[in-house]
Amino acid sequence: MFVVVSSKDNIGMDPIQLTKAEEQVMQYVWKLKETVVKDVVDQFDDPKPAYTTVATVLSVLEKKGFIERRKIGNINLFFPVISRTEYAKFQVSSLLKNYFNGSFPKMATFFARENQLDITDLEAILKEAEEELKNNNHKEG
Repeated sequence: MFVVVSSKDNIGMDPIQLTKAEEQVMQYVWKLKETVVKDVVDQFDDPKPAYTTVATVLSVLEKKGFIERRKIGNINLFFPVISRTEYAKFQVSSLLKNYFNGSFPKMATFFARENQLDITDLEAILKEAEEELKNNNHKEG
């Protein structure tokens, strides 16, 4: 699910769910920054999806407000309007809210247990989080 924030047609609409195929194509669009259908197709392992399938998914992503297209001659150039970071932030927030009652400690404990993290791993995570928070505080101040 994702709330579209940049598409003029979709402002204020209900959250939008990306399918697995849409999310996969979106990952390639983020990686390529600006792309044409053929370049997205080329990113896939063999057997590659049909050109028309990828073109259809790109059109759906455009309608959902995740990408826009710029026409150059007879070529459509696609580019993201929602960043990978914005999408990741929404996905993590949604996961936190929908599966862990908004509790980050519960979510962290779940992932620590499921991934069998040891105390050294947890200390490294805490250290990295502290550094990230310090960096964010310096940016704001």
